[in-house]
Amino acid sequence: MKKSKKFFAFIVFFVLCSLVSSIYASSLSENIADLEASINSEAVIIMEQSTGKIIYEKNAYERKFPASTTKVMTAILAIENCNLDDKATASEYAVMSIPSGYTNANIQVGETLTIKDLVYSLMVTSANESAIILGEHISGSEEAFCMLMNDKAKELGCKDTHFVNPNGIHKEEHYSTAYDLALIARYAMQNETFREVVKTTSYSLPSTDSYSGQERHFNNTNNLILPDNYYYYEYATGVKTGFTSQAGNCLIASAKKDGNSYISVVLNAPVRYENGGTVSSRYLDTTNLFEFAFDNYQFKKIKSTNDLVKTVTIENGKKKENSLNLLIASDVDALLDVDNNENFEPEITLKENLNAPIKKGDIVGNITYKIDGLKYSADLLAGNDIAVAEDEKMIIFVVISGFIIILFMIRFVNKKKKYKKKLNRYR
Repeated sequence: MKKSKKFFAFIVFFVLCSLVSSIYASSLSENIADLEASINSEAVIIMEQSTGKIIYEKNAYERKFPASTTKVMTAILAIENCNLDDKATASEYAVMSIPSGYTNANIQVGETLTIKDLVYSLMVTSANESAIILGEHISGSEEAFCMLMNDKAKELGCKDTHFVNPNGIHKEEHYSTAYDLALIARYAMQNETFREVVKTTSYSLPSTDSYSGQERHFNNTNNLILPDNYYYYEYATGVKTGFTSQAGNCLIASAKKDGNSYISVVLNAPVRYENGGTVSSRYLDTTNLFEFAFDNYQFKKIKSTNDLVKTVTIENGKKKENSLNLLIASDVDALLDVDNNENFEPEITLKENLNAPIKKGDIVGNITYKIDGLKYSADLLAGNDIAVAEDEKMIIFVVISGFIIILFMIRFVNKKKKYKKKLNRYR
């Protein structure tokens, strides 16, 4: 009777666990379905910033026109290749080549501005002439700068990006993908100066010889970071808007909440007409992507610093004291969906020929967790000392002693030979 009760309790427990598991699974899948239903942009992606993990994507690898999101690459290259206090002068080509209807900062031919002013005008107000001025200053010509842009894109792992200008003015051969643009933005956001620029809500160009006593004031084109704007998103930290009639409305954005940071890209987002007004899908889609990521994913601690991972035997260690505790050197945090409580099995790699003597705290190997295509690793430390076995010590002593004796004998024989040679000379 007792056995049947225990068996029944086990079955009930198993069924409840299965139900809870299915509820969690359906919860995440339902949230994904809700997100998909809310997305109107043609191509989107959201990527966790520190790991590069893709949380959600739609048509992220299809070629699209990037419009002014191109300027993210231009800005980071300018920051990396210039001193912000350096000055650049606007060429006639930089100013006059901008087609009518494209955004500019009213920079005049021959006007000189600092690199800082040009980068801010590029990213805050989306000044197209600033992009060319920067490109010419860095590489000597727009064409040479585009080669630098394309080389950098390949370096970052972009697979389907080709830039023919530094500002995104429409050209059929100028294209990228949501995924590639996310890679570029993820890289750029590692730079502190870039982060400061893209979160700036407004900027003023100082007076110059062309604008004596007059400043040009601009607001950021990214409504997500403007507190008084309808589309303001409190966790947004950047990055760059884009628009051409061919590309549609585009936006690369970043957001941070509770220590978690994400990069999103939306391309060719439609503008809808509702209740007598317009609704911009690029902002709504972006906000929905961020909310989905923040609500459904978080970093979970897989292992903590100094946790005991495993105990191994060191063959040449002192008998009965040759068990080595492997401790993890640092926390291992993995990005998981909030309902994931799986126990992950690690891969443990010990150093080749790991033998005594071993000191407590020595790095003795590595531990890696492979989760959803990502690797989370940490060093393994010796948790205790391991001394060499006594017989091993004796063998080492005998070998060294024997070696020393042989050296002395060789030396003695050589001296004896030299002595005999000397005697023979005097005979």
